[in-house]
Amino acid sequence: MYDHIGLRVGNLDASVRFYTAALAPLGYVLCSRDDAGAGFGPKGEPALWLHLDKGKANTGAHVAFRAPDHAAIKKFHAEGLKAGGRDNGEAGHRKDYSPTYFAAFLIDPDGNNVEAVCT
Repeated sequence: MYDHIGLRVGNLDASVRFYTAALAPLGYVLCSRDDAGAGFGPKGEPALWLHLDKGKANTGAHVAFRAPDHAAIKKFHAEGLKAGGRDNGEAGHRKDYSPTYFAAFLIDPDGNNVEAVCT
């Protein structure tokens, strides 16, 4: 669990498109948007903030979102790919993490490793 995370993005429109598609199956929505950034989370509770930054190259971060079930994780992966993400691990069990760990991984438009997980 986390309170909030902020990511610097080089193309806000591409990132909003990616996160809108990838997070919808997990129950998260676009809560706030202006020319400088966007906030996603449960309705009215943004916890992921994207900040437009055309400065130095992003070195990447890892963000993991809780998912309600395996179907949501599969849809997160599929929708994220369609919205410009790159595959970094399709949906499946990660028994090396724990016996019940089920996750999928995507690289967002700015090189961040984004995961959906349920255990």
